[in-house]
Amino acid sequence: MKITKVETIWFEALPQAEWAKRNATARQALPNNLWVQVYTDTGLIGLGETYYLPRAVASIVHDVLAPLLIGRDPRDIENHWSNMFALINFCGPMGAEMRAISALDVALWDLLGQIAGQPIYAILGGRSRERVRIYNTCVGAGKYPDLDAWLNGRAGELAEDLLRQGITAMKIWPFDQFGPPLSGPGKEREPMVVWGAVTAAGTLGHAISNDDLKRGIAIVEDIRKAVGDRMDIAIEGHARWDLPSAVRIARALAPYDIVWLEEIMPPDNVDAYVRLKRETSIPICQSERVFTRFGFRPWIEKGATDIVMPDLSWGGGLTEGRKIAAMADTSYLPLTCHDTIGPVALWAASHLMLSAPNGLIMETVRAYTDGWYNDVVTDRIDIRDGMLGLPDRPGLGTKLQPDFFARPNARIEVTTEENLKAW
Repeated sequence: MKITKVETIWFEALPQAEWAKRNATARQALPNNLWVQVYTDTGLIGLGETYYLPRAVASIVHDVLAPLLIGRDPRDIENHWSNMFALINFCGPMGAEMRAISALDVALWDLLGQIAGQPIYAILGGRSRERVRIYNTCVGAGKYPDLDAWLNGRAGELAEDLLRQGITAMKIWPFDQFGPPLSGPGKEREPMVVWGAVTAAGTLGHAISNDDLKRGIAIVEDIRKAVGDRMDIAIEGHARWDLPSAVRIARALAPYDIVWLEEIMPPDNVDAYVRLKRETSIPICQSERVFTRFGFRPWIEKGATDIVMPDLSWGGGLTEGRKIAAMADTSYLPLTCHDTIGPVALWAASHLMLSAPNGLIMETVRAYTDGWYNDVVTDRIDIRDGMLGLPDRPGLGTKLQPDFFARPNARIEVTTEENLKAW
């Protein structure tokens, strides 16, 4: 058995006015994603996905990594990962390069499951649980204007609506709005639109006023007043604050039984988080901007995090994800996986979350799982009563929609054995 072809697909953005006519209530999400398919001489096809800089990632897939895969046995996943990582590590491995490896790695695991006739979770060692609890990251799209709700005085109503669906945990980012945006001097309160939406990215905030601190806390208070302790609340920081500001935010949040404080500072300085942990009783979650087991190692060894949250489609695929999970489990730390990016990434992460002994909770966005995710893949992921499950089907358990490649502005590229002979 051998790999015969590697294929990528991504989408050029449509003019926003044209997009809005076709999609009145959804943001233009597809141009941020890249899908990868790995073909074999048996007719089986593996599917992977990543997010951010799809043109750059596609070039790495075809120009650098496909030649390491084509003609080789798809089942040799550890060797493929080591080869790809060794090649890109020669010039620096993180960013678009690691996203390319991640997407290809997930596609290879999908293939391995199909070859074995087993779900990925079975190949990872079987299930530790039948279903995994979910939380809702409160992004808005389609019929769920969740972001608008909690930003505009209706956080309590949103929590009540989530509970009606059986969802008992939610994540919000109430302090981002007070951090400096990317808009430049003189525009410190003007949000920056990137990729058709207000970006969560911003420069580092070195002070937060008492008034802004109270306004952020008021959103959390609204949830507690509406639903009491029936809702777990996670706070996302999007790496927007320095250490003194992070300490102030953590101290202000402490009375509200916060389930975790996630990436309130950039992840570039592990020791700063060690200092933060000394100042707060709120559990610290370190997340998707840390890539590979090498990246997570100091966080775990230095005691800088309480919850470990990799993104499998950014930080090394399932091959690295299972090693990060084991490393966290060795230190008695729980695992959660990041997903606000795409359906294939969610399916892949869910396999690990069902298998890992220390799997805690899975991130989802109901506006996506009940929205545009279903335009991409053939199967709606099974979420009921605040729990997620997967079917007993080989591989990932889903595929791209049959009409996916025919959609407007699709950019498809392939590398085959014949292509490589021409090099």
